[in-house]
Amino acid sequence: MTTSILSAEQLSATTLLRFATAGSVDDGKSTLVGRLLHDSKSILTDQLEAVEQASLSRGQEAPDLALLTDGLRAEREQGITIDVAYRYFATARRRFILADTPGHVQYTRNMVTGASTAELAVVLVDARNGVVEQTRRHAAVAALLRVPHVVLAVNKMDLVDYAEPVFAAIAKEFTAYAASLGVPEITAIPISALAGDNVVEPSAHMDWYGGPTVLEHLETVPVSHDLTACHARFPVQYVIRPQSAEHPDYRGYAGQIAAGVFRVGESVSVLPSGRTTTITGIEALGESVDIAWAPQSVTLRLADDIDISRGDLIAPADDSPAVTQDVEATVCHVADQPLSVGQRVLLKHTTRTVKAIVKDIPSRLTLDDLSQHPAPGQLVANDIGRVVVRTAEPLALDAYADSRRTGSFLLIDPADGTTLSAGMAGASFAAAAEAVGRAAGDDAEWDF
Repeated sequence: MTTSILSAEQLSATTLLRFATAGSVDDGKSTLVGRLLHDSKSILTDQLEAVEQASLSRGQEAPDLALLTDGLRAEREQGITIDVAYRYFATARRRFILADTPGHVQYTRNMVTGASTAELAVVLVDARNGVVEQTRRHAAVAALLRVPHVVLAVNKMDLVDYAEPVFAAIAKEFTAYAASLGVPEITAIPISALAGDNVVEPSAHMDWYGGPTVLEHLETVPVSHDLTACHARFPVQYVIRPQSAEHPDYRGYAGQIAAGVFRVGESVSVLPSGRTTTITGIEALGESVDIAWAPQSVTLRLADDIDISRGDLIAPADDSPAVTQDVEATVCHVADQPLSVGQRVLLKHTTRTVKAIVKDIPSRLTLDDLSQHPAPGQLVANDIGRVVVRTAEPLALDAYADSRRTGSFLLIDPADGTTLSAGMAGASFAAAAEAVGRAAGDDAEWDF
């Protein structure tokens, strides 16, 4: 078997979908990904041969497709996924970046990492076990991270005789739970990753199912995450001042546009100072342009000489985020050391890093039943909770529900630079679920 080769013209014409797989231990995530790569002809011959040899050495007659993604030696020995495994592949209709995330409770933080940039999450369920605690945990994390599309893949249907009532009961329970979290779109697909049913090709054993296969859905799901339609935001990364004979008065502000569109002549505010000026020039790839959009890396030139440095945010004058020193957010704690009330941290937001202190941890979330444990005092590894952080300097912070890029931040240990927590500013997914419930019809989607 060889790689499915696409021309440069074909690749440039296709869209990109980032998606993550999740689910409980032994639900078959890695096998699904391996089957997806195998049946879509997206693996090399030598890769398949290596998997076949590894499978034979373990006494297996057929290739274990899970080994295509379980790359760590400890993963192969234990038959589990420990770290996030990223894979890149393409079909004639779309390009994909997938993250195969671990299923164990102690690796919830890895699932957060894999799903943080995903536009779709595939949550697997073992048809024999149904919806379990870890299934609900991963659905809640997907909702918390505002992943707009969730696929419920009811796996191992071959072990329940491809029974439609089994699939229907699981789909009904999961859909009700995910909808209560405010997930805008849920698609349920019955599959057998081991046998290949409804992964790439339709199953001959489930004629009662008339929906898409997993790959067909991945190729056709609308990717609505358009950064150019978001609030325009430009975090300054570097100030360019040549002070040369050729450019004695040149001053430009370089960085990557985080979201939205900027135009020459547009009135903008520089935050956190709040000073207002006008864009007089935009340079991209050494050329002057009249308009630039996310995620281009550009240099902006402004009409006024304002004190601007790395970490400042440039935004439209009539659409600027609020500036605050009191950050209320939901965080997923990813470090082994706990996060405690009163702890001094660094807060990194876009290109700005400021000193901060954890003023309060109002609650810790119990994901299996969505209950709030009040005033826990600290968060430990894999905990998700609400925090209140006071920063030494003001920040221009969007709500995460409005912008994944400018509404997210990291809490860092100032002593050794360890990442402590990944934060999402503003309301938690519970509040978002209420908002979605009030929205009109079934077409409500989160605005990125």
